[in-house]
Amino acid sequence: MTALGQIGSLRRRLLLGALALIATALVVAGLAIGLILARFVRGQIDQRLDAQIVSLVSGLEPGPALRLSRDLDAPPFDRPGSGWTWQVTRGSARLGSGSLGDRTLAVTSAPAADDDRPRPADGAGPRGEALILRVLALPDGTVVAASAPRAALYGPLREAGLALAASLGVLGLCLAAGAVAQVRLGLRPLDRLRQELESVRAGRRERVPDPQPAEVRPLAAEINALLDQNAAQLAQARTHVANLAHGLKTPLATLSLALSEPGRDPDGRLSQLVAHLDRGVRHHLRRARSAALTGAARIRTELAGPVADLAGALERLHADKGVRVTCAVPPGLAAACDPQDLDEMLGNLVDNACTWCRREVRVSAEGAGSDVVVAIEDDGPGLGPEALAAVVQRGRRLDERVPGHGFGLAITTELAELYGGGLALDRSAMGGLRARLRLPG
Repeated sequence: MTALGQIGSLRRRLLLGALALIATALVVAGLAIGLILARFVRGQIDQRLDAQIVSLVSGLEPGPALRLSRDLDAPPFDRPGSGWTWQVTRGSARLGSGSLGDRTLAVTSAPAADDDRPRPADGAGPRGEALILRVLALPDGTVVAASAPRAALYGPLREAGLALAASLGVLGLCLAAGAVAQVRLGLRPLDRLRQELESVRAGRRERVPDPQPAEVRPLAAEINALLDQNAAQLAQARTHVANLAHGLKTPLATLSLALSEPGRDPDGRLSQLVAHLDRGVRHHLRRARSAALTGAARIRTELAGPVADLAGALERLHADKGVRVTCAVPPGLAAACDPQDLDEMLGNLVDNACTWCRREVRVSAEGAGSDVVVAIEDDGPGLGPEALAAVVQRGRRLDERVPGHGFGLAITTELAELYGGGLALDRSAMGGLRARLRLPG
């Protein structure tokens, strides 16, 4: 696994981290709020039971007999089976609420008699059900107890818990949406930096702009420093290329002068070879200097203008045939190619089409992903499959009667491949040859 694969997506890691923290915070908040609600509801129940116990104590008549001075069976203590009950015992004597009937509360533990406040106790209801029990023991041996059903605690908690869960769910969705927006907003400077680097690579700008967020500014400074270093190295390479050009052109010029002397080159063949070599050296050194100065990926040459100029020039050159060159190149479509190399490639292809066509040549261009494809078609006789493979070979001419040296298509193919593109030949819908030149966009 590569280092990039181990790192993964920064956006995904930030989102997963934020969502994990949000989920943890919501769970903790839900538990804390639920605990607070449980204590609050339990406190309300205890207060109601304690108030009933105080009422019972104040309603006891003095004397050995266990009697109440007034009826204290207020709702809900008067409803049988409600779970809200009270009981007063002294020895074998017992008083109970209407909801208790002839049954008794089984109090298994009670607070000390010297405690003047009701306290929670352990016990069970008449049917053995669990209750919330409060008990007060008086100094004379009287025990006053009041109970409430467990549903009085769990019912409100269940309803409040459902409302709380729904509220926390909505809050979680809002926080998640906020986290997504925050991550997108926070990573936007990196996306903008990527676009600026793409502009540098495409040749639309020389450097990354200096105004950047504080966190991205050191990265932008390092990128600009790297660009400056590459520019300095390319300038040094340009100097070496210039020195090489001088070292090659001088001996060629000397050789050309020597061959111009009488008797040195009777048939002129050596002079032609020297001239051809000089042109090739100049062309390739010029392209090397251009690549060393800017780099092929940072050159941007629009196609519409050169194609239109070339079409007009070749129409005049082949005026005796009445050749008509039509162009269909979208404005703004550009190739990452040196203008001189583009002129040479298109010149070879369009001139070849004008040479072999009957009357019409068509030039079109379109974007194909990250590349640009220029198609040159003619209405001439075309070529067979074997001839299509042979015509791109250097020095290969299919018809010796036609002027030329047989290097045009081979040179075009080599130049296109130098830029990472290529040349493909096939049959045109117009009946002749179609050459498809592919170059980086």
